[in-house]
Amino acid sequence: MSAQSPIYYQKNGRKNEYMSDAAVTRPEVNDPAIRADIERFRSMLDRYLAGEVEEDVFRVFRLTNGIYGQRQGGQNQMVRVRIPYGAVSPEQLDRMATVVERYSRGWGHITTRQNLQFHFAQLPDIPDILEHLGSVGLSSREACGDTVRNVQGCHLAGACPLEALDISAWAQATNDYLLRNPLGQRLARKFKINFSGCDTDCGQAMFNDVGVIATTRTQDDGRPERGFRVYIAGGLGANPHPALALEPFTSRENLLPTIEAVLRVFEQTGNRENKLRARMKWVVDQLGFEEVQRRVLTQRRLLPAAAGWPGGLPLQVLENGDEPAGFSLDSDITPIGQGTAVSIGDRSSFSKWVRTNVVRGAANKTVSAYASCQLGDVTAQQFRGIASIIREFDVEGRLSNRQNFVIRDLAEDQLEPIYRRLVDLDMAQPAAELARDVVSCPGADTCGLATTQSRGLANAISQALEDADLADMGGMRINISGCMNSCGQHHVADIGLFGIERRAHRTSAPGYQLLVGGYVGQERIHFGEQVLRLPARTVPEATVRILARYQNERNAHEPFRSWIDRIGGVATLAKDLADLDHFPDPSEGPEFYVDYAETGPFTVNRNAVSECAT
Repeated sequence: MSAQSPIYYQKNGRKNEYMSDAAVTRPEVNDPAIRADIERFRSMLDRYLAGEVEEDVFRVFRLTNGIYGQRQGGQNQMVRVRIPYGAVSPEQLDRMATVVERYSRGWGHITTRQNLQFHFAQLPDIPDILEHLGSVGLSSREACGDTVRNVQGCHLAGACPLEALDISAWAQATNDYLLRNPLGQRLARKFKINFSGCDTDCGQAMFNDVGVIATTRTQDDGRPERGFRVYIAGGLGANPHPALALEPFTSRENLLPTIEAVLRVFEQTGNRENKLRARMKWVVDQLGFEEVQRRVLTQRRLLPAAAGWPGGLPLQVLENGDEPAGFSLDSDITPIGQGTAVSIGDRSSFSKWVRTNVVRGAANKTVSAYASCQLGDVTAQQFRGIASIIREFDVEGRLSNRQNFVIRDLAEDQLEPIYRRLVDLDMAQPAAELARDVVSCPGADTCGLATTQSRGLANAISQALEDADLADMGGMRINISGCMNSCGQHHVADIGLFGIERRAHRTSAPGYQLLVGGYVGQERIHFGEQVLRLPARTVPEATVRILARYQNERNAHEPFRSWIDRIGGVATLAKDLADLDHFPDPSEGPEFYVDYAETGPFTVNRNAVSECAT
């Protein structure tokens, strides 16, 4: 294949080259399954552009292949890349830098489900983008649509001092078994699977169709047995539902059969007439949990009779192992999980970063460090910078479900040089598990269903907390969604917000529903309780007030939700914040009628059709 001409773009009034001639040579895709997906997409796209494939048919096909229409319409597309349990290689990061430079807007986005997304890709370029991704083993197949979505896993798996098992190989095995599996190609609705290595549940298993948490039980002879507890039918969205324990203990040999059995029951019973009531949680609502449990366990018992069932432990587990990292009694074990307090004090920048962004505790004395990504955004320079760190220091990288990178398998003497590299990349903010690390979905920036600019609000809240000296508060999670569907996971945050339309003075205005007290961990989940609705412009002040009062009134080690209950619950907070639920006349406060990151009046497209429901 011959090299192509350089590609150029305009920035700051100057002509800039995207990449060298060699870099734009059409890449080789060695994985035959990925290559077949790409060729089929190229063929289907050609037929669609020629008018031979109906719009509805192409939309379903496009979504199944991870290509999602944007709010802007036309040929603007979002490409969602599956990253099972968040594990990425330096070669993959380098290639993603190339993709965002050449085909997107110069940066990518880490999602709350450990995917990577690229926005403003043009439809005719999609096959070329898929080739670039496929050349390093990445695929967008089944990252959207009514399929088994990206299989999540705890970003500290294999490095966590508390884990019962390293779930990495299990998540990979689940991904490999179900990706392109005929069972999952035309489901009633999407199907999500999450893994956690311990009951701290950093993988957030408790609100998914299947949530797997590694655990240990004592056998009759007194010996410990490591295995899993499987939860089913969890979900967020407009109607959140906690996951329910399928059985007290699932053996390692039975894990994949159990997951397949749940998927089979969903494939058979999911509501195909009403997508709004089609998820696994609605199957439980319709049939009752006991009946769903009976069907799943029956399916699992009969699976050995299925022609395609391999049986035994997955090859990925046999080859890579699943032994827990363990911990050493003389090591400094870092507390982890939602609500964990962080003490920073008056420290140097490096010491503050170590205190907030470094996790210790594995028996082999390695440590993990968070590289902060503002709102989950990663520039081409940052993709390449993280890739360089992974190569040069011979370490490992993963994406977290709070939209950051995790650099793992570090030695203590590597922390300071890596910190200096992260400073140069603008990724060294002391943010992990601190209030300033606000999580947000893309919102109305690109999503057709979103009501509000959640990203703009996230920046405004972060700045308000900095100005109030509250950004360093540990253990507080703030999550924002641009609509009620909870892509930003607002239901399980200490402070959660989702975008709504408000009406004042006969004019539309951006607003948010405020929730407090969400929590996930220790194999339990609490969904946030609604406090009140607020104008978007007063939400940062409301957030500051809540955190300031909590900081001043909490008892030693008192969790946020316990404090809320002690002061009188959400009714007390609603009363304290009532004065902020006020819209001035548009002539006196025009900013109240313009959303964050926008310049014109707030509008809602009531005819928009979102592909979230497709």
